[in-house]
Amino acid sequence: MNYEQISLRRTDDMVKLWNQEIGTDFPMRKKLLIQNSFKDSNVLMEGSLLVTDDEGELIGFVISKKYSELNVVEFNHSLGWIQVLLVKKANRNKGIGTELLKRAEAALSERGVKKILLGKDVWHYFPGIPNQYGSVKRWFDARGYQFNGIEFDLLTEKSSNSPQLSDVSIAPIAGKDDATQFLSFLHRIFPGRWEYEAIKYFEYGGSGKEFILLKKENKIIGFCRANGPDSPQIAQNVYWAPLFEDGLGGIGPLGLDSEVRGNGYGLAIVQASIAYLNQRGLKRVIIDWTRLVNFYEKVGARPWKTYATYSKNL
Repeated sequence: MNYEQISLRRTDDMVKLWNQEIGTDFPMRKKLLIQNSFKDSNVLMEGSLLVTDDEGELIGFVISKKYSELNVVEFNHSLGWIQVLLVKKANRNKGIGTELLKRAEAALSERGVKKILLGKDVWHYFPGIPNQYGSVKRWFDARGYQFNGIEFDLLTEKSSNSPQLSDVSIAPIAGKDDATQFLSFLHRIFPGRWEYEAIKYFEYGGSGKEFILLKKENKIIGFCRANGPDSPQIAQNVYWAPLFEDGLGGIGPLGLDSEVRGNGYGLAIVQASIAYLNQRGLKRVIIDWTRLVNFYEKVGARPWKTYATYSKNL
């Protein structure tokens, strides 16, 4: 076996291996792989490896991450992530996955990581191990990873009408002033990951139309992101859009200022976001990485995919 750092020249092989092994459930696109596993500057290259057999065929890979960007937002620098670890089925139970994990963990530890999460990375694919992969969960159990609960991707196929509220307005970002005010809102109310993702969205050339703002007296009090196939990035809740021949929309994250919660605004902005996507011809909508199943049931959402979350203290 030969181990080497991941390389753009092997992306076609990585996509092929991914789709051979798990593509029925999670179809990979080359554009998505490059976006999440190569363009992300938080990829820890020394802990992101390919393994090939003696004929040069790709039979496995691991990608690990540690937040390393400066002057964007503050993350917990003691956290690291295993974004994906995949070994060809015919080559499993030979120690290859164990060796990939060992090398990734060592590289993360050398960079000061004290706790590793499976998934949940910036530009992640999964918020945990897909729950249907029982053997994968048992494999990580045996290597010291602890189960931390279940996360859900929800699917709704129910159309919605945008609610009419007299005391608030709900509309997409309209212009630079809105965008500036929105980023300031995130920095004050939701600093961290959501702020980071919004900053990156605009850096990628986003116009703002994916962010639905809730305003009261012209002040932002909440937001919901609504993604479609024409967004500047492949957003997390439309990663698996190839499973849907007639298109897929996605909503989330959703956030409200704590001072205005309990007034029905959260449900209203979700309904407005679904209606917005419906108007763009998207009848199926995914709400990703959530435990708020009962809340989203109010808009006809039901569990679609589930994930077991795991972590390990080094």
